[in-house]
Amino acid sequence: MSNLMASVNQRTNLVGQNRLELLLFRLNGSQRFGINVFKVREVIQCPELTEMPGSHPCVRGIAHLRGVPVMVIDMSQATGGKRLEDLSAAYILVTEYNRNTQGFLVAGVDRIVNLNWEQIMSPPQGSGKAHYLTAVTEIDNKLVQILDVEKVFAEICPMNEEVSESVKSKVSAIDLSQITVLVADDSAVARNQVKRALASIGVKVELANDGNEALQWLLKKADELGDNFVREIPLLISDIEMPKMDGYTLCSEIKANENLRKIHIILHSSLSGVFNEAMVTKVGADQFIAKFHPDELTSAVQKWLNAG
Repeated sequence: MSNLMASVNQRTNLVGQNRLELLLFRLNGSQRFGINVFKVREVIQCPELTEMPGSHPCVRGIAHLRGVPVMVIDMSQATGGKRLEDLSAAYILVTEYNRNTQGFLVAGVDRIVNLNWEQIMSPPQGSGKAHYLTAVTEIDNKLVQILDVEKVFAEICPMNEEVSESVKSKVSAIDLSQITVLVADDSAVARNQVKRALASIGVKVELANDGNEALQWLLKKADELGDNFVREIPLLISDIEMPKMDGYTLCSEIKANENLRKIHIILHSSLSGVFNEAMVTKVGADQFIAKFHPDELTSAVQKWLNAG
């Protein structure tokens, strides 16, 4: 399994090319699921787990990885499926995102596939609000479901989403009545987190589910507003992992467009910042912030709104 995750650094050359690599895995049954390789630190066969009394029912215990305790979440149970019973044949996806390290218990790991984000589609209409999908794709003529791990983690380990009073008190003197911030993210949980944080300081928000939708919205607004565009739409907050067009490609498209390029861009991602920081300058974004810290994000928004 170590070979499966080898040479992760080489995969960073996919960044900015609207490409990604998915690690395919199984839960109960033959259905395959996917997770972005950049979220996965390592894949290990499930070791003996230490129970956590009083923990969430979907937490199977603690794995001690080289002396570091890592909480292990049953991915099947957490997404509404059956509990994984045969741990002797199971694997743990050790992930690092949203400023946390956690393990997801899965029944089996398949392989890594290289895809274009244009091949990644939003969940089918009619899926409802209770599903755990951020996207779907087709591999080997079969549907692969990409799970919303941010939603899974938020339900099991709720975080403080409130903006502190000290940050609220620093709200800029700028008139917010004519200003709208666009937020692009494929995770409904993430979109709503950002929307609530900005609403608490009086900022109006428009939401887009992917990079292409965000780009089309901006182009339409630029055409409608003309010279007032940047004054009224001064800031974009964008996820990096999104169907159809990722955040890096979205940034590049914006900066290449004469009518859009003056808008400020914050890349707001659950992915590790190790290589994202280096990509900010390359694609023309103004700042990278790891999800999700309401005070840090809100302070950054105030900064760029003041920058004009």
